[in-house]
Amino acid sequence: MARPFDNNELKRIISTHGSIISRLSELVSLKEKYSDDVISSVNRATVAEVLKLLRETPVEELNRDKNGVRVSLLKDNNINTVADLVNVSPQQLSGIHGISYDSAVLIRSLADSIISGAVENVKIRINADNKTPDATKLLSSIYRYRNCDGIVGTCRKIYDGNIDTVKQCYELLKPARSALSWTFSSSEKKRNALEAYNTLKSMLNGAYLESVGYYNGLAEKLESVDSDTVWEDFGRNSIQYYNIIEAVNPDVIGNSDTYYGLPKEIADEIKDTDIDFTGLKCELRRYQEFGAKYILKQGKVLLGDEMGLGKTVQAIAAMVALRNLGATHFMVVCPASVITNWCREIVKHSDLEAVRIHGADREANIIKWKENGGIAITTYETCGAIETVNDVSLALIVVDEAHYIKNPQALRTKKVYSLCKSAQRVLFMTGTALENKVDEMVRLISMLQPEIASKAMKMTFMASAPQFREMIAPVYYRRKREDVLTELPELLESEEWCDLKGKEEAIYEESVLQRKYSDARRVSWNVDDLADSSKALRMSEIIAQAKSEGRKVIVFSYFLDTIRKIKNYLGDNCTEPICGSVPVQRRQEIIDEFENAEAGKVLVAQIQSGGTGLNIQTASVVIICEPQFKPSTENQAISRAYRMGQTRNVLVYRLLSENTVDERLTEVLSQKQAVFDAFADKSFAAENDVGIDEKKFSSIMESEYRRILERQSSAQSHTKS
Repeated sequence: MARPFDNNELKRIISTHGSIISRLSELVSLKEKYSDDVISSVNRATVAEVLKLLRETPVEELNRDKNGVRVSLLKDNNINTVADLVNVSPQQLSGIHGISYDSAVLIRSLADSIISGAVENVKIRINADNKTPDATKLLSSIYRYRNCDGIVGTCRKIYDGNIDTVKQCYELLKPARSALSWTFSSSEKKRNALEAYNTLKSMLNGAYLESVGYYNGLAEKLESVDSDTVWEDFGRNSIQYYNIIEAVNPDVIGNSDTYYGLPKEIADEIKDTDIDFTGLKCELRRYQEFGAKYILKQGKVLLGDEMGLGKTVQAIAAMVALRNLGATHFMVVCPASVITNWCREIVKHSDLEAVRIHGADREANIIKWKENGGIAITTYETCGAIETVNDVSLALIVVDEAHYIKNPQALRTKKVYSLCKSAQRVLFMTGTALENKVDEMVRLISMLQPEIASKAMKMTFMASAPQFREMIAPVYYRRKREDVLTELPELLESEEWCDLKGKEEAIYEESVLQRKYSDARRVSWNVDDLADSSKALRMSEIIAQAKSEGRKVIVFSYFLDTIRKIKNYLGDNCTEPICGSVPVQRRQEIIDEFENAEAGKVLVAQIQSGGTGLNIQTASVVIICEPQFKPSTENQAISRAYRMGQTRNVLVYRLLSENTVDERLTEVLSQKQAVFDAFADKSFAAENDVGIDEKKFSSIMESEYRRILERQSSAQSHTKS
């Protein structure tokens, strides 16, 4: 029986399968490859930062301690900075006329000491407005590392599912490798070889080859990812990028203090605590995980992390961890202005149920919470409605903006304290610095750990001393940005959902029903007195906290009427507004005045005018009063503060009203942005802008019109019955 297939075709098929298996092996190993790339990129970026620092260090630094180095001789030989000495040996230095070998050894030793100090203290600084080649390479390696899991996992399944078949076919085809071996093979071996040949050939015509080709294409696309895509992804997912860098080398972006400012014995116990965060839907920074462990380990504490470091997420993480240990009931007490935000953050970041104990359904929800568990969210004003929680095991109560209960004689303080006494763990949170308000701090501590407060009360005169901080460390924990992060600014965006009060809701519904859709977009701002505006209340709280942290604020709105009302509401705390009618020269004068103003100053601007062409790095808090039709409008406004030269993380607050057009606009824009991010190419991006046109807006408002009519009709029917 002659060979029923061409020898060249057999070689081609075997060679093709060999190439496929080899490529699959490479694809399966992508995770390890990209992990090595990340390590190399971190090291390369670190070296670049070290060299940059050394280039800024004059060679005269060698003589800082009057070491007798003849600097002039070094400079005569073009050694002007310490960077010029990095690769110079003592032998080369001693070749300079006038420098002995002993002096050369001394110079080398002094230079090495400076270089070592630079290596220990240098930080990688990643700034989207300063896209250096080293930063781009680093982020690109992390992008590939983060996005290769799907390719690796699927290719491993393809490899594992086919490698045995291919190897077996190779073995069965040995008799067919030459005419001579084929001639002397048995009939059975020839049949087996023919079956193996047909199997390998059919595999190249089926899903196996198509799948390998598809995932190989994805891998090639991932390998050649462009820098714009990488930087955009970094802008959206910076926490994941920083966490990966920290895993490689924590010191290059964070604080090398592994105790996070706590006494060693406390920090060691906290670090050794084993925590299960299953059910948490977000990724924690290293310092946030430590903060959650602090909450759990210490039991009753006051967390005073600086604004923007994620106290809410740490609290939610602690509750998730307790749930995983069997706890069922939790509670949050907060100002009414943030109750909606707490509900949304809990749902967004965890699988715990948020139960609102506020408003018309308060009593029913109390019963629901007691029966089913979850996180009860209530306000200072309504927490008294929960007369007792003795019939439930309250694992943790969180008191947000705890400075609200600084007065022990106030009714709200007594109500909250009564609830706290029945909880196993208590967490007070405040972003307001308490170091300069020692009496207030001690009063809050006394509700948590009275014995520490008693000792602290006797030592308030030395509140700034390390001994005092160490004494209160078991109960009061505050970290500033520079304590835990040193990378250049993060953009921290937050949706602040506000509950409409009676007047606001009535005005809003009237605007919609009269089809005054522009008025409806000004929801909460179109009340006669901003004292009745929930958005204005939340804005005031943000401004007050920003002032306490030495920050300045920019407030953007599309509507001139809103800008006018905010200006009148804030009075002297606000600059002259920037709008289209203000000449360019005057705009810059307003910016200059704002830059020279004290912390807490507010610049109000029309988003179309103040959102472009102006640099306002002195501000680090941005408030956007209503959703814009195009994300690019908001992004341009934010970039006025979030740009090169900004030394603080930029906090962006979008003020939104629940159950209004704000909610629908935000939802639609998020969907459009997600589709754009996933599928749009550069040419599309250049020619189109994701947004909502007038036709789409009219459709949204018509839906809102019908919703309000149905709600009012239902309410009337319920009243009649």
